[in-house]
Amino acid sequence: MKRLRDDRDMPAIETLLCHLGRTPAEHAGMVNVPVYRGSTILAETLEDWEKQNKDYPSYGRFGSPLSRALEAAICKLEGGYRSILFPSGQSACTHALLGCLKAGDRVLISDGVYTPVRSFADEVLAKLQIEVQYFSPTEPSDLSAKMNAKTRAVYLESPSSFTFEVLDVPALAAIAHRANAHVIMDNTWATPLYFRPFEHGVDISIHAATKYIVGHSDAFLGVATANEAAWPLIESSAHQFGELAAPDDIYLALRALRSLAVRMERHWENGLKLAQSLQVHPAVNKVLHPALPNDPGHGLWKRDFSGASGLFGIVLKPISRRQLSVLFDSLRLFGIGLSWGGYDSLALLVDPPKRTEPSLALPGPLIRIHAGLERVGDLISDLHQALQAAYDAGTGGAVERREEELIN
Repeated sequence: MKRLRDDRDMPAIETLLCHLGRTPAEHAGMVNVPVYRGSTILAETLEDWEKQNKDYPSYGRFGSPLSRALEAAICKLEGGYRSILFPSGQSACTHALLGCLKAGDRVLISDGVYTPVRSFADEVLAKLQIEVQYFSPTEPSDLSAKMNAKTRAVYLESPSSFTFEVLDVPALAAIAHRANAHVIMDNTWATPLYFRPFEHGVDISIHAATKYIVGHSDAFLGVATANEAAWPLIESSAHQFGELAAPDDIYLALRALRSLAVRMERHWENGLKLAQSLQVHPAVNKVLHPALPNDPGHGLWKRDFSGASGLFGIVLKPISRRQLSVLFDSLRLFGIGLSWGGYDSLALLVDPPKRTEPSLALPGPLIRIHAGLERVGDLISDLHQALQAAYDAGTGGAVERREEELIN
């Protein structure tokens, strides 16, 4: 494949996904970059060694042709300056924070972030004498009121974890930048395809690549992409802590990247149709999906995003523990598991998310759903029959199914 000369040659993103990070002429004609395993990188001469140290790190921990290929591909998709890989999504999140903060600094975090990130902030950053405070994800004025001269970073996740509020990222970024604070965002839900973080004021974009980028539930990986000003912060943090992604996991991610657009289109379609069908089920109190027109965040989603993923939530009407067990025991196609983003569909009962600020009222159990790549009619039938079984277990009778309202 010939290299793209510049941005004027940029084809559609679906085409880019098939070609980014591929240089067969540099790898004996191999269509995929081979797996590079190794710690020692040799040079033929002293001059080569000195040049090697200048152009590329000369130790395996600092990267390989394989890792650089994936980093370059992700960076191009995100529209950033440079990207760096981490052994997990959580590692990418924590090192983005550590790179931007030091003792005496303050970080403001959206009150709806990924639970392990919240735990890291409360338990680790606090020990490092970094002040942590949370702000309402849907109220930019709350962030503005809490900013001060010590605030060095603002951490966002949009949509919010579990409850799927959409943040006004450009407004929040503008507030942060007026105080010279870096904006860090977890962009895992939308992937680089459906949200362009650097066009909305983000300085560091994070992905749990374990999810949609890997896409097959068989590897752990994280990636952080930064603009030019923030790049030295995350690069230094990664290298100082010795973070290193496994070469086989990198290979799986780069290979899976080729099908990301096709997979995401199916996840989006399946998730939205499944969410629409659940809106009419008598056992469901509320569906939490920003692509639904009646969702509170729909306007922001429509303005800033170009698509949706397969992950959303539903709040059930009050139901007994026995009925919940019947519901999950009745599922045939949905697995019960944590790490979404693969080809498989999942349903998981989650505890009410910990919040500092007043948040969404949950009148019943919260279930997180990931729509996989199966036929959507099969997914709708499976989830509806399980909900029906749970409802019947509590009432002793069937409810009207309203099949004519379901989307097949």
